[in-house]
Amino acid sequence: PCCRSLYPDLRYTASPRCSPILWGNEKVLFGGKRFGNPVDEVWPNLFIGDLSVANDRYKIWKMGITHILNAAHGKTHCQGSHDFYGSNVDYYGVPADDSPTFDLSHYFLPSANYIKDALSMPGGKQVFVHCAVGVSRSASLVLAYLMIHHRYTLLEAINKVKEHRWIFPNRGFLKQLRALDEKLCKT
Repeated sequence: PCCRSLYPDLRYTASPRCSPILWGNEKVLFGGKRFGNPVDEVWPNLFIGDLSVANDRYKIWKMGITHILNAAHGKTHCQGSHDFYGSNVDYYGVPADDSPTFDLSHYFLPSANYIKDALSMPGGKQVFVHCAVGVSRSASLVLAYLMIHHRYTLLEAINKVKEHRWIFPNRGFLKQLRALDEKLCKT
C-alpha cells in the first residue's frame, strides 16, 4: 500500500514513490520502543549493534558473524580491524562521524555492496554492522542497503528495520537518505 494510507497525517512530496518529507521520517522514527538490545537481527543474517558487541570477539564468534562493517572506523572507541577479529572475519571500516554535517552518502553504495556481496556468499554468511550505539551511522548504512539492493523506499526501509530495532539516524543522514530515495525513484 502507498505510504499515504499508512501515514495520513504526514505531508508528502509529489514523488511517485510516495515518501514523506524529512520531518515525517523523523516522526516515524520516534515511534515504537526507544531502547533495545546491544544487537538485533534486522534482515536475514544482517545485524545492527553497538560497540559492546563489536568489542566482544567471543560474542562475534558465537553469533557466527563472518563480516563486520564498522561505521565508526578509526574513532577512539571503535578501532576494529582485520587484526582484531582475525582471519575468520572479513572487516570493512567506514570512518564516519555521527554529525549532521558528515557526508555519509559517499559510503552508501560501497557499504550496500559490501553487505550484498557478503550475504550472497554461499555458506550462510552473517553480517554485523555497528557504530558506537548502533542507532545512527550503522542504521543509515543498513537503510541504504535496503533501498539500493531491495528497492525499499526510505520509509519502507525505516519501518522494516524498526520491526526489530530502535534506530534514529541524525538529521543530516536522514537528508542524505532522502536524497538517495529521490535518486532511486528516478531510476
